[in-house]
Amino acid sequence: MEEDQIYAAKVPRAPPADRNKLNDKRFIIRERQRGVEHRGILGLSVAVQTEAQAMFGKVKHPEIIGSSLFCNPISRWLIVSMLFGVISSSILAQEYPGKPLTMVVAFGVGGSADRMTRAMSAQVSKELGQPIHVINKKGAGTLLGANYVLAEPHDGYTLLANTFSPYLLNTILEGNAAYTIDDFAYINFQWFDEDLIALYKGSPFRDLPELLDEIRTKPKTVKASVVRGSAGHLMAKLLLETLGIPQGNLNLVTYNSGGQARAAVAGGVVDFIVISAKGSEPIREYLRPLAIVSAQADESWKAPPINEALKPLGIKVPLLPGSARGFATTAVFKRRHPERFEKLISAFKRALENGELQQQLDKADIGKRWIGPEDSREIMKDSFDIFKNYSHLLKL
Repeated sequence: MEEDQIYAAKVPRAPPADRNKLNDKRFIIRERQRGVEHRGILGLSVAVQTEAQAMFGKVKHPEIIGSSLFCNPISRWLIVSMLFGVISSSILAQEYPGKPLTMVVAFGVGGSADRMTRAMSAQVSKELGQPIHVINKKGAGTLLGANYVLAEPHDGYTLLANTFSPYLLNTILEGNAAYTIDDFAYINFQWFDEDLIALYKGSPFRDLPELLDEIRTKPKTVKASVVRGSAGHLMAKLLLETLGIPQGNLNLVTYNSGGQARAAVAGGVVDFIVISAKGSEPIREYLRPLAIVSAQADESWKAPPINEALKPLGIKVPLLPGSARGFATTAVFKRRHPERFEKLISAFKRALENGELQQQLDKADIGKRWIGPEDSREIMKDSFDIFKNYSHLLKL
């Protein structure tokens, strides 16, 4: 007897329309004298072979591969092409990221979001094994940066760095943005900050009531700097609204980045500023704090809670949520490539656990919290509801 004997096993005949397609589903079994060898498609594993066979209809014994269907050169070429397409897609997913990434800062150079992004980029790059380029797309209260990221391919290679609350919120509420908060997949918010109301150190005003009285009685003489669309911008408007002071009485200068707004007050170009407290550490020597937008005093700034500072005027103002800075990508990317999204989450989490980076962030007074995607999303939803009640003031 020959070493190999070939037997043809017929399965039940397919309906007439399927006979040519399946070539009567004749399967060849190769037996050896020392056991049975199933010679599948190009030596691929039984698991992969079974998946391939499933594309063409179930067989009585799917482990027995080697149909005459696969002996036809054209059929074999088509099958192998499909199989390698599936395998290639799996490999590509496993190899993400396979090229450099870009972090898009929705502010100018030197602001808090920019400093956070540049501090984080090197360690996240190490975790992902690819270079990360940081670019700035400032303008329209972060609308330009957000639109830039949404217009890029949804492949996980373009990330958005932003002060999501309140800036992204205000682009939706007052900036005519076409997107919603649900169009973004939030990776992590790591830096939270309450707003500080502070004078230029050379300003003559002693406290917040005196400053507000000057705005009331001497229109256009007092100047203030804020970042456009920020919580500080809204708080400056809310103070005037609560006291019945015309909005036009204050010469309010809006900037596209925190760096610019802080430079204005540090240089004495404006009399006071309403902006995030932690991000103002580099210019501390040029400031004289009046109040912190919080229910508690800020010991590091020696600043009383805002409503305590307003007691002599007999008013209270709502405590607006402070800044929430972090990173996000698009919701479409998360939906299409959940495995890639998880890799990004893991990379950012590991980066924030790195001791060397933690020291670097502490030294620069940059937040380093890990709250993750779900809590970040909840913060966005809660903040959106609050700002929706007061954002109309930004139009005044």
